[in-house]
Amino acid sequence: MNAEAYVGFGANLGKPDQTFAQACELLKEFAELLGFSKLYRSKPYGFADQPSFVNAAAHIRTNLPATELLTKLQETERILGKKVIRENGPRVIDLDLLLYEDLVLDTNELQLPHPGILERDFVLRPLLDLNPDLTHPSWLGKTLQEALKEIETSFLLEEVDEAWDLSDESQP
Repeated sequence: MNAEAYVGFGANLGKPDQTFAQACELLKEFAELLGFSKLYRSKPYGFADQPSFVNAAAHIRTNLPATELLTKLQETERILGKKVIRENGPRVIDLDLLLYEDLVLDTNELQLPHPGILERDFVLRPLLDLNPDLTHPSWLGKTLQEALKEIETSFLLEEVDEAWDLSDESQP
């Protein structure tokens, strides 16, 4: 299997840009990085009394099935020191499997597409950087751009950085 997937990155503790760079290096052990979005600062979602987040997304190719990819992403989070303090609470890293090909899955362990993609601008904006034409059969033809225009509550604060040059080993 040679599947394409999209992974969301989020963090609001430590140095998110450095943590994201470390995560990218670890991802390369089980996936090919096809692209990485710009970094975006956003207000916290769900639990407001915490620092702002930095969000991004990666486009990857992997030979792993979706559930094994999720397991590897969770292992990567643990290696980088993720501890769940509270749901939607502060974290040093959060890696979410957003999309895996056109797969629709709803299990206790994994939901695909990731719930809430179309309602969260801090997820949509990085995905748009990677693929402005991205859509999914379960979205019934809705594009990311259309979803972004329909957002009622914006969490985005600012663009943090330009796209990372993944060919330069000094950056993620």
